[in-house]
Amino acid sequence: MEIGSFIKLQRVKKGMTQEELAEGIVSMSYLSKIENLRAEASPEVVSMLCTRLGIELNGDKDITIKEKCEQWFNMLFDMHDKQQIIEKYNELNELLTLVRSDSLILFEIHKIRYFLILGQYDNALEQINSLNEVTGTFDNLHFYYWYKFKGNFAFVNNEYNQAMNLFKLAEDKIKQVHLQDSEIADLQYTIAVTHSKLINTLEVIEYSNKSIDIFQKEYNFIRCAQCHILLGISYRRIKMYEKAIKHYNLAKHLGELNKNNTVIQLTNQNLGYLYSAIGESKEAIKHYLGVIDDEAVGLYERLVASANLIKEYYRIQNFDKALEIIEKAEKLLELSKNNVFYEVNYYIIQSYKYAINEQYDLFTTLVIEDLIPYLKKHKDHGNIILFSNMLAKHFESVGKYKDSVKYYKLANLTYEEIVNL
Repeated sequence: MEIGSFIKLQRVKKGMTQEELAEGIVSMSYLSKIENLRAEASPEVVSMLCTRLGIELNGDKDITIKEKCEQWFNMLFDMHDKQQIIEKYNELNELLTLVRSDSLILFEIHKIRYFLILGQYDNALEQINSLNEVTGTFDNLHFYYWYKFKGNFAFVNNEYNQAMNLFKLAEDKIKQVHLQDSEIADLQYTIAVTHSKLINTLEVIEYSNKSIDIFQKEYNFIRCAQCHILLGISYRRIKMYEKAIKHYNLAKHLGELNKNNTVIQLTNQNLGYLYSAIGESKEAIKHYLGVIDDEAVGLYERLVASANLIKEYYRIQNFDKALEIIEKAEKLLELSKNNVFYEVNYYIIQSYKYAINEQYDLFTTLVIEDLIPYLKKHKDHGNIILFSNMLAKHFESVGKYKDSVKYYKLANLTYEEIVNL
């Protein structure tokens, strides 16, 4: 990393102006030239600038730092234990504040990924904004990860088109940098997931198959399972149900071989959704129950399965069972009040509770004022259609035909939007 770029990055990180750093050492205009690589500073000037920044120049330490950074990058890639990731981050952050290292920019870019893993989205955005000032110093490898992690940030904020554009920019950099095959497969899988969110079914199949080829060669069976789940979702969408079930069962088998409960229950969730779509309620309920009764599964997965199970019981008019699951779901909601997924699951579960108990004023108020705006914001087309139809049928049953038409129209427009995606 060029010394000028390094000085600029450290100055920005510490919140110093050029005037504050340059005072008594060089002119502000000369510092600007150093930072933008239009002038080469003497060793004495570099030393004084680094001293003011509180950084030591030590080439021997950089070798150690590079190795530690590689370890940390791999931990982020493999999603290691979060506590280990945090401990390694704190160690590196302290070292890189004090010592000049060529690994600094990559470390700063990987911080975006780090904050996303921890769910610290505001910190991730702040990191992106701070790095915007130094993108002029990036090489191709820096740009690859910059585009990829900015794409990850856009994805978690439901900006799927923006995410796709950024992932494609990262993909364009692959030929210009040396990357491990597993990294290339991970990007291809990420692109497949984003296409899935955009309902680009053929592209999902293309990129899932690309990534699964690499994961199979590396015997990474959990990542293979994730690809099979994506393929299952895609084939379900184009109504090739037997092929979808085949991929789901392959994913489940790989999950069972590797004793990976997350994969097993994600497969159950999707099998439940498929069987519900083809009207096989008994099979759908069996798979959803497998998820909500497994205490080793995360709260989010159990809540989603609970919501789907309530929908299924409601659809077949088994209201007693639906209320029984609602009671279980409310206990799960109590445990997840501080999580980002609490809000939507609360709205959905309460909406069904009000509908079953015929508390229609509460039902219509919650769905119209809270649930549908939330679903629109997060582009949850499937649930918009479902709850718009529920509202329309209710208004039709009580003779409010104008309101009924309004929500039938919303359901139809949303369906057309899905078809045209």
